[in-house]
Amino acid sequence: MTIIGIPAGWPADEDAARDVQRELRGRLVLGESGPPPGEGHVTGLDVAYDDEHDLVAAAAVVLDARTLDVVEEATAVGRVSFPYVPGLLAFREIPTVLAALDSLSADPGLLVCDGYGLAHPRRFGLASHLGVLTGRPSIGVAKNPFTFTYEQPGDARGDFTPLLAEGEEVGRALRTQGGVKPVYVSVGHRVSLDNACAHTLLLSPRYRVPETTRHADSLCRRALKEAQESLGSLGSV
Repeated sequence: MTIIGIPAGWPADEDAARDVQRELRGRLVLGESGPPPGEGHVTGLDVAYDDEHDLVAAAAVVLDARTLDVVEEATAVGRVSFPYVPGLLAFREIPTVLAALDSLSADPGLLVCDGYGLAHPRRFGLASHLGVLTGRPSIGVAKNPFTFTYEQPGDARGDFTPLLAEGEEVGRALRTQGGVKPVYVSVGHRVSLDNACAHTLLLSPRYRVPETTRHADSLCRRALKEAQESLGSLGSV
């Protein structure tokens, strides 16, 4: 089993990581509407950690955007590449996520991250980071609130309210199913907020979280377990 190492020159501390965020933030494209909802491919991305043994498993699951059928799956296992620091979580997992993406043969289309894009203290969360590095349209659909304020949306599917940071709308709290908690949608790269929400609703026909996230979450957990087992025992990792 190949374990992805930490790339040479990868930021080693918070100051260096924030410098990288600021530099890449200048490459964000926010004026495009993005791919039409329900067309082409959408790819869910998620990771699972074993911090005790310094492992992270990433999954990339390509779905047909119209049928939500799985087109292709890929995983990668790597070393955790950065300490846990809120606002810098992308640096812990991006090398392994990119390795999973790179092993796909299908066109990933829209990237759907279990995390944030513009709804981030420096307006550059995981979805934006991955979008800029890959050049692909991307959105963030998070399960938990982060650094913004919002009002609860109405109870009906499709109801939303803005996520506000210093008066700026950085995303939306979106009700994907009636009577359940909202998810938190933000633009990553090369997608409008209206389209990000439209994609999220189409990807969530039955459950609160998108099918992209559900598939990727299950796959990365399996990949982590298999990696642990293939190494013989936790004590030998």
